[in-house]
Amino acid sequence: MLELADNIWAVAGETVPFFTLPFATRMVVVRLPDNSLWIHSPVRLTATLQQRLQELGDVRYLIAPNALHHLFLSDWQQAFPEALSYGTQGVINKRSDLPFDGVLEADIELPWHADIHSRLVTGSAVMQECVFCHRPSATLIVTDLIENFDRQALPVGKRWLAQLAGVVAPNGKTPLDWRLTFYPHKDEIRQHIEQMLAWQPQRIVMAHGVIVQSDAEAFLRRAFAWTGLNARSEEPVA
Repeated sequence: MLELADNIWAVAGETVPFFTLPFATRMVVVRLPDNSLWIHSPVRLTATLQQRLQELGDVRYLIAPNALHHLFLSDWQQAFPEALSYGTQGVINKRSDLPFDGVLEADIELPWHADIHSRLVTGSAVMQECVFCHRPSATLIVTDLIENFDRQALPVGKRWLAQLAGVVAPNGKTPLDWRLTFYPHKDEIRQHIEQMLAWQPQRIVMAHGVIVQSDAEAFLRRAFAWTGLNARSEEPVA
């Protein structure tokens, strides 16, 4: 477990194949003031990981932030039956075999709101993702909305594919296939990115790729320049 700041950790999971690329996975653990643990995008649960979590606090919330991040949720639900599971409507529809206690949707007050900002990113016809910001550490937490792979960690023969998709560090962004689905509604996603900027994140941790430890605002503006964000932000104020 990598301690990012007080009461927030990143946990590396196994590498899984996706679109022929090796995707290194990562989950985020936040310890809330009542000693409960908020688990974002759970990776495979091992005995060692379970013991470490029990040393940190009580697993209270399990978060499936989009329709792709649900593979290990069942194991976590069985291991922590008292935990509450939250997912986007997309993942809830996809995993009708799993129980969910709440939906990550727009304009609702979630139990952790005092410590973690939440925002449902819309504008794509194929997938929605809920993004978060841990307020005390100013850590923005995203899943697939930004991918930022270390070029050296990719197979030589696949680096061109990652470069084409626009997901190679330090210039990671939304993967090309998903990015294209936002184009009819770029104004909509730009509003979401502006809200993320308003949270003033100091670091960005994503499920796939290199964590951004500094200049988070500049990284966000560069990653979402395709939405027209930078051009809009530079317009003169009347």
